[in-house]
Amino acid sequence: MRRTFPLSTPKALALGAALLCATAGAQAAPSQAELIKLLEKLSQRVERLEQRNTELERELRTAHAPQSAASNVEERVQVLEKQQESLARSLETDAISEKEPELTMRLKAIESQAQGMLAAARKVDALDGISAGLSLTTVVQKNAKAGSQLNYRGDGYVSLPLEAIGDIKHKVFAQFRLGQGSGLNEHLSTYSAPNATAFRLASLPNDDSAAMLAQAWYQADIPLPFGGFAPRSKERLEVNFGKMDPFVFFDQNGAAGDETRQFMNAAFVHNPLLDAGHDIGVDGNGFAPGMRLSYYNVQDKQQPWRLSLGVFGAGKRGANYEHSLAQPMVMVQAETEQRFFGGLAGNYRVYAWRNPQAAHFDESIVEPEVHTGWGISADQRVGDGVTLFGRYGHQVKGNVRFNRALTLGAELNGSYWDRGADSLGLAFGLLKNSRSFNDAGSGEQVAELYYRYRINKQFELSPNIQYIGHPGGERGADAMRILGVRAQLTY
Repeated sequence: MRRTFPLSTPKALALGAALLCATAGAQAAPSQAELIKLLEKLSQRVERLEQRNTELERELRTAHAPQSAASNVEERVQVLEKQQESLARSLETDAISEKEPELTMRLKAIESQAQGMLAAARKVDALDGISAGLSLTTVVQKNAKAGSQLNYRGDGYVSLPLEAIGDIKHKVFAQFRLGQGSGLNEHLSTYSAPNATAFRLASLPNDDSAAMLAQAWYQADIPLPFGGFAPRSKERLEVNFGKMDPFVFFDQNGAAGDETRQFMNAAFVHNPLLDAGHDIGVDGNGFAPGMRLSYYNVQDKQQPWRLSLGVFGAGKRGANYEHSLAQPMVMVQAETEQRFFGGLAGNYRVYAWRNPQAAHFDESIVEPEVHTGWGISADQRVGDGVTLFGRYGHQVKGNVRFNRALTLGAELNGSYWDRGADSLGLAFGLLKNSRSFNDAGSGEQVAELYYRYRINKQFELSPNIQYIGHPGGERGADAMRILGVRAQLTY
């Protein structure tokens, strides 16, 4: 397109004058009137040309503007498409590179941090409810007749909660144990064992030590009634099965039930008929396969009660997973919590057992026989720092060395002498001879005194003295005195 340029009116007139002069040189000069008319025509034509030139410029600007805008939009779209393709390629990989767009780098960094936080949160959730512990018990004891003996025992446990099934909560419990040394237990002829902490795998020589899986059992807590509103449930059914220590669930006692911190003589740790008398029927390490059902009622929170039934493998073969359920040991227990002495809590348990795989006291008789009996275990607080305890066991059927056992004692808290974490324990016991075994003597007499001194939260020392009169139920046997010190590390 040919472009025109505007001319101003004075320039147009001057140009017209020059043209007229040139024309006059060639022809005769026009008159003045003719000259004026020619100038007017020329001026009009120049004005029309200027107007047309202005219109053409306007049209040209209008025609170029959309093309420029369209071109800019197209370029921007292409740039955005390239950026989108780059983002898409970058997001397809988990790796973070400095060559990729800054936006994807930030997104990936945030995503990585979020995943790390989520993983940590999942680990915390997974650990919620888990409990674990370790303990090491070392004991040295001395007797004038048997000399001195040293032993140690280590215990580790873990309790793992499982994902709930509706309203049912359940968990798995495992305990590992190792140790060396039998203490004075194998060197004294007594009914009771003076060192219940001693542990050694029966299959290993004295100079070897190995850890064993002592307990591994499952427990389910089922709120009752079925299908009810669990948070308001006042009743619960507990189910356990696996390898277990029956004394965890039967014959418990708050003041005399932990040989690593309380009394060490086995006569005060459990019912002597079951423990020292071997009616509990466990294997050589103190454990047995079995199951337990327990109904727990808390309709009255001040006086809850429980009924329990336990079935355990017994005897030389039943307790070590050979014919475990052929002739099992059966225990039943009823227990309740009561409040006396101005509202102080006490626990009362009565139980009975039947062991068809028990041993005759005469070792020449190898055939197992049926033993039955019943017992009572009670612990009652009578003051802010005083707890009394008592146990009684009565053999109903079976040929045993002693058929009745009574133990009484107390545990005093050190707050009375400004040592609130310390404790003092004192206990007495009588293991009465059975007529079929020894009718000449009254039975074995046992006494124990200990003081538990806390050095810190994880470390305790407990000096201990024991007295055993008429050991083994022999009337003429010399009394025994046993001195000892127990060191307990707990984590």
